[in-house]
Amino acid sequence: MNNLKKNGEFQIIYNSGRKSFGYYSLIFFKRNDDNLKRCGFVVSKKTGNAVCRNRLKRLFREYYRQKEEYIKDGYDIIFVAKKTAGEKYKELKFEDIRKDLDKVLNNAKIFK
Repeated sequence: MNNLKKNGEFQIIYNSGRKSFGYYSLIFFKRNDDNLKRCGFVVSKKTGNAVCRNRLKRLFREYYRQKEEYIKDGYDIIFVAKKTAGEKYKELKFEDIRKDLDKVLNNAKIFK
């Protein structure tokens, strides 16, 4: 898993990439020239406390880990948790996140 780490990398994707959204999540994505899959995970402080934010990031990372082989090469993807995910984080299951992100990535045509 290659991660996006620098603010500049995130800003390029936010400003010139495309986006697709679901009920719990939003993704920003952009083709890259390196033919690598890179990802970043964002959960705002407005979403909830530290426990909530860390749980949501863990759910997103686990989803990406399981689906990485099905995602096309050459994309930078930023997974952003929406406020609705933060409000329901205690009863939110991995299955809910999986269904939501499957729909989002299918709409974005990022799956192989």
